[in-house]
Amino acid sequence: MTEEKIEQQEEKPAETEKEVVETSKENKKEEIKTPKKVKKEIAEKINEVVQTKKKELTPKLEREYIIPLREKYRHVPRYKKTPKAIKTIKEFLVRHMKIRDRDLNKIKIDKYLNEAVWTRGIKKPPMKIKVKAIKEGDIVRVELVDYSDKLKFKKLRHEKRDKKTLDSMESKKTLKEKVQEQMKGKKKETEDKNKDGVDDKVELEEKKKAVKEQGEKIEKEMAKKEKHTTKNKSMKEKLGAKNQEDQRSQGK
Repeated sequence: MTEEKIEQQEEKPAETEKEVVETSKENKKEEIKTPKKVKKEIAEKINEVVQTKKKELTPKLEREYIIPLREKYRHVPRYKKTPKAIKTIKEFLVRHMKIRDRDLNKIKIDKYLNEAVWTRGIKKPPMKIKVKAIKEGDIVRVELVDYSDKLKFKKLRHEKRDKKTLDSMESKKTLKEKVQEQMKGKKKETEDKNKDGVDDKVELEEKKKAVKEQGEKIEKEMAKKEKHTTKNKSMKEKLGAKNQEDQRSQGK
């Protein structure tokens, strides 16, 4: 008996050791998972802060270039010459404005520059063009320098239109604010001519409700009376008709 008890006592701690090992492994896994997530979140936040600071600290680069276009689109078919000219503008600026990724999507061409390249259609783009490039962070914005008379008038027209829209939006905002202030003032200034401690508007609403309820009650009573009267009339008419028939039959 003693030997069996000793064996049982020896088996129990082994089982407990296994359980402890399993629980420790699970705890370690949980401990390992949480710091990775935390590290990723911290790294993302740090990258966002760094990028914002870079944009703030990096000064704006402004340069003017005269870009030759004829050499690049000379050996291209006619129906692809202006698209090739726009692509050459982007490639030129990617190289000279020092964009490391060589990503053409980071160069944003102004609509007036695009229109100047497309003035003579898809077959006859200009041989060269003067351009102003402004670099903000990793993005380069390109504008036209020498505007034609047509584009100058168009630009002025668009600027006037934009100013009018902005002025109208601001005026609408001011009107809304004024109306809101007036409504707040009206709500605060409650009218109580009777000095009952209740607003006149609330009293009027209560009176209207009471009048409606009385009208509904009267209508119900009238409807009940009409039902009874119609039944009595119908019975009288039937009796009168029977009496007339009896009189006729007796007269015959």
